[in-house]
Amino acid sequence: MLKATGAAAGAAGIGVGAGVGTTALASPALAAGSAFAHPGLLHTRTDLDRMAAKVKAGARPYTAGFAKLTANRHAQSGWRANPQATVYRGAGSPQNYAVLYNDIHAAYQNALRYHVSGETAHADTAVAILNAWSGKLTSIQGSADRFLAAGLYGYQFANAAELVRGHGDFALGRAQEVMRNVFYPLSDSFLSDHNGAVITNYWPNWDLTAIACALATGIFCDDRAVVDRAVEYFKHGDGMGSVKHAIPVVHEDGLAEWVESGRDQGHSLLGVGLMGTVCEMAWNQGIDLYGYDDSRFLKGAQYVAKWSLGGDVPYTANTRKKGAIGGWSGSETATEAAGVDPAMTRPVWAMIANHYTKRRGMSASYVTRAAAKAAPEGGGGDYGPNSGGYDQLGFGTLAFTRDKAMDAAAPASAPASSPAASGARAHAGASPSVAGSPASPASPASPASGRDLAATGSEEVVGWAAAAGVTAVAGGLLLLRRRGRVRQGAAE
Repeated sequence: MLKATGAAAGAAGIGVGAGVGTTALASPALAAGSAFAHPGLLHTRTDLDRMAAKVKAGARPYTAGFAKLTANRHAQSGWRANPQATVYRGAGSPQNYAVLYNDIHAAYQNALRYHVSGETAHADTAVAILNAWSGKLTSIQGSADRFLAAGLYGYQFANAAELVRGHGDFALGRAQEVMRNVFYPLSDSFLSDHNGAVITNYWPNWDLTAIACALATGIFCDDRAVVDRAVEYFKHGDGMGSVKHAIPVVHEDGLAEWVESGRDQGHSLLGVGLMGTVCEMAWNQGIDLYGYDDSRFLKGAQYVAKWSLGGDVPYTANTRKKGAIGGWSGSETATEAAGVDPAMTRPVWAMIANHYTKRRGMSASYVTRAAAKAAPEGGGGDYGPNSGGYDQLGFGTLAFTRDKAMDAAAPASAPASSPAASGARAHAGASPSVAGSPASPASPASPASGRDLAATGSEEVVGWAAAAGVTAVAGGLLLLRRRGRVRQGAAE
């Protein structure tokens, strides 16, 4: 595991940190006496400073993303928490988990709004919400869905708390105890025995919620053993959420099947969003899961993006065993990718697209088109009232849009331990790299033509300009490119 180095300076608030024209890469600073960089879950100090500076400068699409945030009812400083001692999710229980996820999203959105605007009332609100819950929550109960609650709301709670961990009134130790004693134990249990079920009983998103919670817990609580467990499971876990089980088949065209696409679109979007979340949190601690196994995640995300946009994708028949160990058993076979609604979207794409195209200089055409279609991404409360609309923290257009790294391929050109690689990382803002991990624009994770709107280079400008709605001219160019692809798309 690599630790990112360097010092990030500056207080939170508008106009502090990265300038409008600078390249903003992950450059987490290691806190004194800490094993990990803080802030260092979904957002680093560099990220937060970039958002503030870009919004202050009126730069698009940051301003559109920030407007989306400030319009959300959860992002208001008047929000008041409603903490519960026990949270229930699942049939047969007095379900009240919506109270928890609404409060967590309010804490996160207020904390993010504070870092961009510098308005302390929003930081105070986030702290009050989190302190109220850490002072009362003792358990998560319910059916098997309790594991989903622990995983989803655990990683989200940690991310909200990470944004205010330096606030004078924030009960950091108490929040860490809630992560260790309430959220994480359920996620750890699920990764260990899968609720007593056979290993393939649960689709990938179940494992991925638990991995996200475990990784967030380890970073937030400075527990390297827990981080190691999450990373190891991502790479080699037996369940369907490990990367090679979630993405079992890689095709010659560079797309890789997302196994849950044989189930439905909504859960596939959830899974891609969760795996992206895991990769981003790990990256901000110097652990490159984005590039693991020849950027396998990119290939799976490309597949889901193309499919969700209405494109044809292959699917290898998958039969999974179901049931309880020593109990009932059965099997289920998915033979093709399920039908999709091209209008369905979730705020999962901006983070993935910006990592691969901006940090790494790789082509990610379908992912970038999906991000353009979803922009500006919102968050909890913007995607319907049900729990599915709160599975991601969102606001990726604001949080993850970044300038293109001028030396994006440099980390792959030399071993991570060499002076050349160290110099490249220092020049790039200490972005993490792993020796041999692919960071070359030659990656085959996009259509071979290289002419899609997200291809790195001059064409990429059109894609991101269209996403931000910059000008009518950009929109016209996008339309022409789409028409061109329709003419040549019969061969895809």
